[in-house]
Amino acid sequence: MNRVAQHFPLPPIPEKENGELRRVGFELEFTGLDLDQTVAALESSLGGSAEATSAAEQRLCVDGLGTFNIELDWGYLKQVAEKNAKNGDAGDWVELLSQAASLLVPMEVVCPPIPISRLQQLEPMIEALRKAGAIGTRNSPVAAYGVHVNTEIPRLDAPTLFAYLRAFGLLQWWLVKDMQVDMARRISPYIDLYPQSYLERLLSGSAPTLDQLFADYLELNPTRNRALDMLPMLAHIDRERVRRALDDPRIKARPAFHYRLPDCHIEQAGWSLRDAWNNWLLIERLAHLPEALDELAGAFLDSGRPIIGISRSAWVEQMDRWLKERKLV
Repeated sequence: MNRVAQHFPLPPIPEKENGELRRVGFELEFTGLDLDQTVAALESSLGGSAEATSAAEQRLCVDGLGTFNIELDWGYLKQVAEKNAKNGDAGDWVELLSQAASLLVPMEVVCPPIPISRLQQLEPMIEALRKAGAIGTRNSPVAAYGVHVNTEIPRLDAPTLFAYLRAFGLLQWWLVKDMQVDMARRISPYIDLYPQSYLERLLSGSAPTLDQLFADYLELNPTRNRALDMLPMLAHIDRERVRRALDDPRIKARPAFHYRLPDCHIEQAGWSLRDAWNNWLLIERLAHLPEALDELAGAFLDSGRPIIGISRSAWVEQMDRWLKERKLV
């Protein structure tokens, strides 16, 4: 196995149906740097050519990787900056507001999707941002900064979607505890877990049709605020059906999972995108163990009790034992 694969282990199914390697795109949120400082750190570590699109956004085109979007993640500021840019008047106040907002509003680096075997090429970016002064999740008492992992699905069909949804549903409570997800993020709505009503439907019975999978998800998760947000994937399959349930222009259709649970600890020496990737890999591995999925689904449903339902803490302990017995952690 090559050096890249050693740093970023491959999932059980690394390729898509057409034989191409699956691609992964990361989204990284942090504070401590303004827009120009962030772009400078990326240029110094990745190379490329930067272009300003507004006072709140720039993009960096890197040969061999693609286009990185760097933006201050504040919708209102971005809209004002775009309007002023079109009018040829960026305005000093927009620049000042951008700099002030960088103390509380996250800077976001949206990486292009790159082949799963080349993720190591992003590591210099993390080190450069850290040295420049980027600050992650635990240094903000108010902001829910995190890392999003957007991994292409190996096969776009109902059985594959169902397997991944069940894997995450079974793991979600354990993941929050094991990762020690920051309290500021847990109490925010952005990474809400699937409700127990959806878990019970998801883990009962046999694999649904794609139509039923859509219906169940949109009925019980009509929001972007999920730790595993499936709306971009579903919109890729049927944009109009998703729009009828949730008309939100922020939903970007793509054949990829939108996993938002990991914290960002970019200020900590040794922290890497590998941390978020390895966390996602556990879901990948369980999704490709069909007998284990059936076994755990049955155990989850059997653990329910009248009135009180399923104990979250008891299930976390049960999952912890199971994962260690199978040497998956």
